[in-house]
Amino acid sequence: MRVKSLSVSNFRNYEKETVSFCEDTNVIYGNNAQGKTNLLEAVYLFSHGKSHRTKSDSELIRFGADFARLSIEFADKDRDYRAVMQLLPGGRKSVKINNVPITKLSMLMRYLNVVMFSPEDLEIVKGAPQLRRRFLDEAISQLYPIYLKRLISYHKNLAQKNSLLKKLRITGKTDDAMLSVWNEQIAEDGSRIMEFRRDFIDALTEFAKQIHYNISGENLKLVYTPSIECDIISKEVFLNKLEAGKLREIENGSSLYGIQRDELRFFINDKEVKTYASQGQQRTVVLSIKMAQMENINSVRGEYPVLLLDDIMSELDISRRSYLTEKIRGKQVILTCTDADTAERTGSTKVFYVNDGRVREEQ
Repeated sequence: MRVKSLSVSNFRNYEKETVSFCEDTNVIYGNNAQGKTNLLEAVYLFSHGKSHRTKSDSELIRFGADFARLSIEFADKDRDYRAVMQLLPGGRKSVKINNVPITKLSMLMRYLNVVMFSPEDLEIVKGAPQLRRRFLDEAISQLYPIYLKRLISYHKNLAQKNSLLKKLRITGKTDDAMLSVWNEQIAEDGSRIMEFRRDFIDALTEFAKQIHYNISGENLKLVYTPSIECDIISKEVFLNKLEAGKLREIENGSSLYGIQRDELRFFINDKEVKTYASQGQQRTVVLSIKMAQMENINSVRGEYPVLLLDDIMSELDISRRSYLTEKIRGKQVILTCTDADTAERTGSTKVFYVNDGRVREEQ
């Protein structure tokens, strides 16, 4: 998979720019706050339908402009694509791929696969549980659109259930027929989501543990800890747990069980990374996970995703930088840095200098 070109108008700090990428390594360098990351964000938008930095699309529109327009040309192993996205104030957004309107932004994940790696990803290991769940949800949704469909359905039903639980708590009632209805639908979607998460973590672990050992000589283990504990995942087990916990949930006024409380834990040599690992070890875990995600996408889709590396080279020591450089060779990479010399160049590497929202390709 590769991105051929990207054009942006009134996007972030860009008035109008077009960048043509090569199939190998593309280095985007310049001082901080000049717009380097904005280019990666634009590519990411066409893969996930949303920014990785903000929830508000209005922030993506250049100050003083009425709208932003982006277009991208990319290709997978089967065909070429051209996608156009328009962002309007108030969060309105329209997307077309090969002139066909995309009615649901989740459909974008079927076309362009990317893996983003940035310094903020350290939070996957040391941050709050919802950050690890978000990583899982985005990674699995790229591979399996049905997962995202289940996830959206689950959270819609969960919101309805929480609203009812709040009312029951206020009124003092101990049950309501609709509570079982929501539990039934939540159990249907939730059990399938649990299966996807378990299988994905198993697959990711197979790649990550070898990559991590090659880098550090240490043993990495990923452990999925679902809120609904069970030996065999099923709708019946999930539903039984929800029904058995009705009174507790009514007393609490919110849902206490379900995939919204799942956890993903990391261990190095049987010690939990979040608690016992150094920052260097935590960074190596994240590097291993991202490289494993890249390999897993290739194993499922039959081609590697586009790698977006946001100022990550400066965060790695020489040995880890060398390992990453070797692993990404032969794949399309778009990376940002403040010093172009930190990235290895080949004969086909393209180098772009960014200054104040202007991009200049260096020869």
